[in-house]
Amino acid sequence: MNLYTKTGDKGKTSIIGGRVDKDDLRVEAYGTIDELNSFVGQAIVLLEDDLFKDIYNELRKIQHELFDCGGDLAVIKEKYPYKTTEEMIEFLEGRIDAYVKEAPDLEKFILPGGSHAAAVIHIARTVTRRAERCTVSLQKETSINEIVLKYLNRLSDYFFAVSRVINFRLGIKDIEYERSALVFKTKKSE
Repeated sequence: MNLYTKTGDKGKTSIIGGRVDKDDLRVEAYGTIDELNSFVGQAIVLLEDDLFKDIYNELRKIQHELFDCGGDLAVIKEKYPYKTTEEMIEFLEGRIDAYVKEAPDLEKFILPGGSHAAAVIHIARTVTRRAERCTVSLQKETSINEIVLKYLNRLSDYFFAVSRVINFRLGIKDIEYERSALVFKTKKSE
């Protein structure tokens, strides 16, 4: 197998059902998801400790799901069996709920960071938001698997919750944004 085919030398790339320009919104969307997947891989390397076995396993699962999302966005055929499902979103929601309960109450915005792993997860969160914006732009031009957009929206929330739990388990406090108003309802006030 050759790693280079030379078929993209004139600015076109193959997707499922045809060829498009390499700067096509579809390519931008799934390319951003690919970038996101790389940051998830970096986070996994930083979370190989037994303290994070649950998160490590979830991130491995998410890497496969991100490939599913990218594949679904690479489709220009009218009928194609999509891989991204509502069950993937439900899983993320369950994990978000569990991590919110585990982490300390939050009342103000926090700065990305703390531990190295949490900082990488925050990068993944922001790249997820960019992938989501790219997907919204794509959706304005053509039909897509709308579940991908929902998945990306939930995934950024998952990354926020996970970053806080990573710091909490390491005994590192989140750094509150010093000019933040009280913006979150605490568990105690519910």
